[in-house]
Amino acid sequence: MDKAVTLLAPGGIEQLQVSEQQPQEPGANEIRIRHDAIGMNFLDIYHRRGLYALPAYPAVLGVEGAGTVEAVGSAVTRLKPGDRVAYAGAPVGAYAATRLLPAARAVLLPDGVPSKVAAASMLKGLTAYMLLTKTYRVEPGTTVLIHAAAGGLGSILVRWAKYLGATVIGTVSSEEKADLARSYGADHLIIGRDADVVAAVKRLTDSRGVDVAYDGIGGGMLAKSIAAVRPFGVVATIGQAGGAIPPVSVDELRPGKSLTHPSVMAYITDTAAYLTAAEAVVGMLASGITSTIAREYPLEAAAEAQQFLEEGRAAGSLILVP
Repeated sequence: MDKAVTLLAPGGIEQLQVSEQQPQEPGANEIRIRHDAIGMNFLDIYHRRGLYALPAYPAVLGVEGAGTVEAVGSAVTRLKPGDRVAYAGAPVGAYAATRLLPAARAVLLPDGVPSKVAAASMLKGLTAYMLLTKTYRVEPGTTVLIHAAAGGLGSILVRWAKYLGATVIGTVSSEEKADLARSYGADHLIIGRDADVVAAVKRLTDSRGVDVAYDGIGGGMLAKSIAAVRPFGVVATIGQAGGAIPPVSVDELRPGKSLTHPSVMAYITDTAAYLTAAEAVVGMLASGITSTIAREYPLEAAAEAQQFLEEGRAAGSLILVP
């Protein structure tokens, strides 16, 4: 019997229950993957809380993982048992030792990319690809503001932005996290939860402001992100780790600033877009542009891991290991 972590109903971590399940036989266009590692994301917490409702309960959380193909459906020709693969996106169900997955979601992993790295990096890498190439095309000379620059997404977003030639200004909550963000390549860091982000950005950009700000904090930080962006720049609000995303008056966007709320889950719903982005992400992972793994937890400790992630203490990504 394999283990899985089931969400009984929306709520706190007490709603997560470890259960046993038999490996399932794949349908015609499915594979069964045995996980080596499972990625964790704030999206899992939003699903657990009910902020983004799941189709039915009980449910198995998790939207990314990596491992080995155990079985393939009758119509699957691209993959075979023994292949190492990774995936991200819908349908949820990664918090399990084995799971069924649409074959189209699986991406082959080269030998140089460990499964744990892939599990920690796929969804965050897809998010970085979307933000850096679609939301705002970052190129040499672009100045970006990345909040939580030492976090799971921040660690890959900083590295990828630097690869594209950007100047990176990051925010972090502590000196320890500042050291990590510097190691990823951040050019300037604004340190402390109570730091004057707007004043610091103005100082670092000769009062111009950044070209684009990536804000996964939400709450009161969003107004600061808007104020830190240059005229006709872009703010991407991508999460609410620090509080709900507040309403924004159109007047706050003067002169000519743009506010966008991109969803990586919506972006990768399209299979062609997903596979193009995933190929780029795997290439970045092979070159060393990855999300940093902060901690590993056994699958049975998913509730403890979610609590740690929710408290904002993780300097990097968390993974579950069956």
